[in-house]
Amino acid sequence: MIILTALATAVCASSSRPAAAEEDPPGSDLRPQKADVLVFADGDRAGEVIKPEDLKLGGPAVRAWPRDPKTAVIRKGSRLNELVVVKLDPAELDDDTRPRSADGIVAYSAICSHAGCLITAWVKAAQGDKEVLKCFCHNSEFDPRRSAQVVFGPAPRRLAALPLVMADGSLTIAGAFIGKPGVQQGG
Repeated sequence: MIILTALATAVCASSSRPAAAEEDPPGSDLRPQKADVLVFADGDRAGEVIKPEDLKLGGPAVRAWPRDPKTAVIRKGSRLNELVVVKLDPAELDDDTRPRSADGIVAYSAICSHAGCLITAWVKAAQGDKEVLKCFCHNSEFDPRRSAQVVFGPAPRRLAALPLVMADGSLTIAGAFIGKPGVQQGG
């Protein structure tokens, strides 16, 4: 148990971004805006626009940032803008989730609502046979098919959802976050 706690603490600590706002271009700390496109957050394709064919049906989830299509500024000046994006069968989505998806592709805040750690995994649920989004800091799990509702662990509320549409072959933000990304204080 001590090893798991130490590992979870290390994962949470490593998910923090150093404060370097002075290096970020204007607009990078704004919340995702309607018409922003999604780009890969990491890996060989970091900064490239995510297209539906880049995502495998059924996962895994990928990390993404919103990018202003006019200025090309990636909105990574705030960790609250980091997203997890996953492509699911639209028939598996509940009635609240389906209208916010782009042909089954859903986007949620990558920041856990429990302690603010980064959602880092796409794994089989602790209960059931479906894959879920998981935060390893305290083992909270979220079902992306049901508005990222908490299905396991201490998280007090679901992840904030970001509505998507398809525009010019790219995943595009259709509106503001539904819910507040991150941890809510006092209540």
